[in-house]
Amino acid sequence: MTGRTVVVGYGMAGARLVAELHARGGDRRITVLGAEPHRAYNRIMLSTLLAGKIDEPDVELVEAVGPAVDVRTGTPVTAIDRDAREVRTADGGRHGYDHLVLATGSRAVVPPLPGLDPLPARVIPFRTLADCRRILAAARDAGRALVLGGGLLGLEAARGLAARGLDVTVVHPVGHLMDRQLDPAAGTVLAGTLAGLGVRVRLGVTATGVTADADGVRLHLDAGAPLAADLLVLCCGVRPDTALARAAGLAVDRGVVVDDRMRTSDRRISAIGDCAQHGGTLTGLVAPAWAQARVVADVLTGAGPLVRYRPRPVVTRLKAAGIDLAAMGDMAGSGRDAPGPPAGGGAVEELTFTDPARGTYARLRIRDERLTGAILLGDNPAVGTVVQLFDRGAPVPADRRSLLLGRAVGAVAEPTASPALMPDAATVCRCNDVTKGALVACWRAGARSAAALSAATRAATGCGSCRDAVAGIAGWLAEADPPAGAGERGARTEREAVEVAS
Repeated sequence: MTGRTVVVGYGMAGARLVAELHARGGDRRITVLGAEPHRAYNRIMLSTLLAGKIDEPDVELVEAVGPAVDVRTGTPVTAIDRDAREVRTADGGRHGYDHLVLATGSRAVVPPLPGLDPLPARVIPFRTLADCRRILAAARDAGRALVLGGGLLGLEAARGLAARGLDVTVVHPVGHLMDRQLDPAAGTVLAGTLAGLGVRVRLGVTATGVTADADGVRLHLDAGAPLAADLLVLCCGVRPDTALARAAGLAVDRGVVVDDRMRTSDRRISAIGDCAQHGGTLTGLVAPAWAQARVVADVLTGAGPLVRYRPRPVVTRLKAAGIDLAAMGDMAGSGRDAPGPPAGGGAVEELTFTDPARGTYARLRIRDERLTGAILLGDNPAVGTVVQLFDRGAPVPADRRSLLLGRAVGAVAEPTASPALMPDAATVCRCNDVTKGALVACWRAGARSAAALSAATRAATGCGSCRDAVAGIAGWLAEADPPAGAGERGARTEREAVEVAS
């Protein structure tokens, strides 16, 4: 591997690409130009930092780099000269490339409301580490906070601020929370759970303007009196940062258009992560970004023409203390997000269980004995099983109650409850595509703790939702230290259990 690679952006996607290239060896020179003044950090964990559960060092990404890697933070790129094959930076620098990778990410959307241009000091988007620092500084002397946006990030921000003792209200223009992932019934149960955690919600109201002064900030609505607070956090979505690509004449739609090898309309330029649009779709999640980084690293190091990016179905997990939520697939019935072979013409099964008093809601959508979508809110021991079945496109057990209510029948085991029943091929960490078999192999190679397994495989270093599963597998291995073939026996046990259940 020779030549000059320039990576624009040192976020989670750019940092992973650098690590992937470094791991493959060769004498390629890599220059990384990051606009933010910090080293790479885990953006997903910012809500946990906001809640005070971790400190800033805990969000830093530790990736191995070598002397051939030149990382320059606080160095925004201002232009791409495709003819000269170089990028220009704000400090007047010019960096030539043989291949350029855009990992410019996305920017927080600031709604075009009166009073937000320029942004008042008490109004802060929630996107970057700098944003998080500003929110934390404002929260120290605040008693009340408003969060505009009831999507995933907005609820994580609201829960984090409530955990710090603030009186928090979420304002959302749609009639139920997380409307992109949840149905109205699940949104209602989630609102009740949030109320019990100190977060109020105002649904179906639209913000019309903001006024701010030394005494606080007021959010004006299309219905009812303005809401007053000491702090307003904006969580109104993100928009891919495509300015550089568009100015350079690359094909841009909502994001930078790429093919299956993550190449743009200029074959010497790739794009990955939030800024990339593959197959008409934007990602916005870490697992696809890291998978795209692996594809580009393979392409640049000559892994062969068969290397292709193939997106996996999305599973959304809400990372907020006191809330357990997983949503996946197609709950509207189109079948677009269902993994595995295309669904046939069989009847669709809809199973639902609701217990608002306990904050529990479960809904499954099944076609041809396979999950095409699911929502699980609250304490449900079957959530890991449901994710695995959805991920693998595997047949569901004959007794659907085991999935809907978490009533175990032995068809598929929870990673933290019975790892022995998991096949080696079961995916434990979706962000890094780490299987149980990979964890077992690393254990036998000397990684004898959950922390060591994470360091060896990167499992649980993305969104963190699999941390308990990794710990459960480590605990099982510590007790059993199974000989070679244990995973295969687990797979046979699982198949036998399915046959018995059927």
